[in-house]
Amino acid sequence: MSEDQNPSENPENDLASRFPTAYTILFCLIVLIAALTWIVPAGQYERAMNEEVGREVAVPGTYQTVDPNPQGFVDVMLAPTAGFYDPDSYVANAIDVALFVLFLGGFLGVMNATGAIDTGIRSAMRHLEGHEIWMIPILMTLFAIGGTTYGMAEETLAFYAILIPVMIAAGYDAVTGVAIILIGAGIGVLGSTINPFATVIAANAAHIPFTDGIVLRFVILIGGLIICAAYVMRYAHRVRQDNSRSVVAKQWAAHRKLFLRGHEEGFEHATLTSTQIIALIIFVLTFAVMIWGVSSQGWWMARMGALFFGAAIVIGLIARLGEKKLTASFVDGARDLLGVALVVGLARGIVVIMDQGMIADTILHSAETSLGGLPELAFINLMFWIEVGMSFFVPSSSGLAVLSMPILAPLADFANVGRDLVVTAFQSANGLVNLINPTFAVVVGGLAIGRVSYDRWIAFIWPLLLILTVFISLAISIGTFL
Repeated sequence: MSEDQNPSENPENDLASRFPTAYTILFCLIVLIAALTWIVPAGQYERAMNEEVGREVAVPGTYQTVDPNPQGFVDVMLAPTAGFYDPDSYVANAIDVALFVLFLGGFLGVMNATGAIDTGIRSAMRHLEGHEIWMIPILMTLFAIGGTTYGMAEETLAFYAILIPVMIAAGYDAVTGVAIILIGAGIGVLGSTINPFATVIAANAAHIPFTDGIVLRFVILIGGLIICAAYVMRYAHRVRQDNSRSVVAKQWAAHRKLFLRGHEEGFEHATLTSTQIIALIIFVLTFAVMIWGVSSQGWWMARMGALFFGAAIVIGLIARLGEKKLTASFVDGARDLLGVALVVGLARGIVVIMDQGMIADTILHSAETSLGGLPELAFINLMFWIEVGMSFFVPSSSGLAVLSMPILAPLADFANVGRDLVVTAFQSANGLVNLINPTFAVVVGGLAIGRVSYDRWIAFIWPLLLILTVFISLAISIGTFL
């Protein structure tokens, strides 16, 4: 397929897909969960403060049905707003993530105004010519380290706009760029070793040291990373040989126009000015400071947003953009990611509807009763699939750990299975689902930035999901005999 086939004056027109947009998918899921609150009985476990976890957790054996609170039309209409903040108590939900996305967009808009990113991409491609494929396993490993150590997730949204143009300039497609980040960090979370938001919280809720079972988790991490890197490299190689084999082949020309902004040619003449070099140094340092702040200083979205806001001002001043161009570039960049910010609120609105309808504990109680009296292999594999199902409703690893581990982990004692294996099954299931979970803001947000529709992502990743599912099932099954 030729790169200039079906050219269009507006690349966005060529990015259209018959598959519904992320907004429609998420709103339909809100309606579906609201409908379930009229069918699924409402129920709750009693909660007690767990000092190790630092929050209230469910108490086993205390489930009881409560008066239903079915979610109606008004609740559905409020859900997108409630996804950002509670309209009654004004407690924040996903408003911090949405604002971070807008500040990030403004930062990238200012960087684009300097021309440093476009020139840097062309210069990098000139130096990497012939060796571009090795960027894939190296970058995926770096993202996996972030995932396994501190649960790198929302922070990855900052990298899509940087990496996707590099991959497209190298002859690959937008899906390759999305896969490196989403699957790289995702396999790290799936194989969490010391991740405080998954492994540590889950282990504390299960009343075991988080180091129990760490060897098996390292096996899942390393094995999963090798599988994923090989899968993405194989796909990228095929796409570079023949772009008609891309799952987004129909958007090939549009993606190049949109992400490369007409600079895909002339790599041999790309030369960075001294001002652009300084801007790129600040650009890289900003991300390094972000990773340091999140991993060691307890930073979250507000401080990360402030970092990108401040860095945008510094870069604008150094590049002498002037007040009007600096502010205009910042606003234009934020506008580019406005759709991503809205997606974040819609995704969180699904969880809000389920919580208000009080059906999460009922689903958990059904899982508890299903696991009783099973032999070891059946127990741990059913545990894995129960956590897979619950992950669609509770995408947050820490939220699912606090919800499910106090109830499900003690059941392992009756099945003669180590509680550490239950923790491993939980984090593997949650990490696997969050590679495709439409209720997870990181998935729908990353795909929105990459202009990859959800159906095209599923077309790309489903064989990998099958391979990872078999690999994880074998790993946890063997773990029952160790």
